[in-house]
Amino acid sequence: MKKPGNRADEWLRGLLAQISIVHVDGVDEVDEASDPGRWQPDFVVRLHVDGQPHQLLCQYQSNGQPRFARAALLQLRDYVARHAPQATPVFMAPYISPAVRLLCHEHGVGYLDLGGNAWIAFGGVFIERSVAGNPAAEHRELRSLFKPKSAQVLRVLLREPGRAWRVTELSKVSGVSLGHVSNVRTALLDREWARVSDEGLVLSEPDMLLDAWRDSYAAPPGERLRFYTPLHGSALDEAARPALSADQAVGRAAYASFSAAQWLAPYARTGTHYFLADEQGVRKLRAALNLASAAQGENVVVTVPEDLDLLSDTVEPLPGVICTSPVQTYLELCSAGERGAEAAEHLRRKALTWPR
Repeated sequence: MKKPGNRADEWLRGLLAQISIVHVDGVDEVDEASDPGRWQPDFVVRLHVDGQPHQLLCQYQSNGQPRFARAALLQLRDYVARHAPQATPVFMAPYISPAVRLLCHEHGVGYLDLGGNAWIAFGGVFIERSVAGNPAAEHRELRSLFKPKSAQVLRVLLREPGRAWRVTELSKVSGVSLGHVSNVRTALLDREWARVSDEGLVLSEPDMLLDAWRDSYAAPPGERLRFYTPLHGSALDEAARPALSADQAVGRAAYASFSAAQWLAPYARTGTHYFLADEQGVRKLRAALNLASAAQGENVVVTVPEDLDLLSDTVEPLPGVICTSPVQTYLELCSAGERGAEAAEHLRRKALTWPR
């Protein structure tokens, strides 16, 4: 038997012990050597439900990502159908995501993870528990996927989600090492957010990827500079254009957040104008907009990010108008409070929809 990590069998027994009509008779470990040519579950829970015997056939996976869960669910379902049609299959893992929970429902397989999420139905017993948030390990893994170097790869993929990419080509375009691109590729495949075609890697679930990025997003570290400008409206926009550029050689500056959204998908104006810039870009903005430092009452906020690669992810909706990309603008808006969330959803409907 492949020993369940963290004593998953004991966790299941503890859950069942809380149900008065259920009596657990024992847990049998399956000896793989007894029938090496046939797939078998990890362990069997023998129990009585209100006096009637029943069995739970359980499979534990140390990795509960969709790519691995799907195979285990099919094996469990087929084993039960062939060898124990009265038993209940149960899939177990350290963490079972909402996507995998849906797969379990679709395959008629119960589930239990070590974070407390559960759905098991048998013999008149129905157990359903949902725990808010992700466990620490899953949270760390997702945050790692969205760190700057990985994010450069994701931005390239999200620009053309239907395009197939070879690892070498993706590495060249994103400016990220082959090893790092391979790690991102594996993470996307494990979650079934991407698939492999004959031509290469294809991002198959851009919406699921963007949802996860939004939920894990933290504003990139950097210096926030606050200024006051006497310019307003179209006069400010006309003055800003000569200072905006995606060219590193001349200093990069771009509309960001609410200001970028006004060009990408107009929703609601704010009294503050937002820019992303490197140090040379800040100097250009100060001169073009006649900016004065402001401890309070500012109407211009310029962020100088530590990760200057963010300034490579820009679009030009009109000649001379440089904005952070729809993806980056969406993520920034989502973290900008209630008004930002409304503007973000409007932007997503207008500029971030992909064919299924």
